[in-house]
Amino acid sequence: MAVAIGGALGACARYFVSQWAASRLGADFPYGTLLVNVVGCFLLGLFLTLATERIIVNPYWRLLVAVGFLGSLTTFSSFSYETLRLLDAAGLLSAISNAALNVCAGLLAAWAGIALSRVL
Repeated sequence: MAVAIGGALGACARYFVSQWAASRLGADFPYGTLLVNVVGCFLLGLFLTLATERIIVNPYWRLLVAVGFLGSLTTFSSFSYETLRLLDAAGLLSAISNAALNVCAGLLAAWAGIALSRVL
């Protein structure tokens, strides 16, 4: 049940962030997917490090937040599809830019979340 509740909340958050990003930044590049992937990586690094190294967290919270909410919020399948669509529509440079930004920014955000949780 915890995974289902977190998943529903994460899916709704992903939808609203994607809509917000498209209205603010345009729909010709998948900014919403990039945003939720980077923020999700940061939050997962922060939450799981806090939950496993700093404080005692009930396993149900880990299921709700990490597996449910953040698993649903981040969108690797959307990222993959959108990267291939960019390749077809906008060319190799746009596709490579999207992939590099998602991977590099996601890794950096996860590292930042882990580092932040260790100094809190």
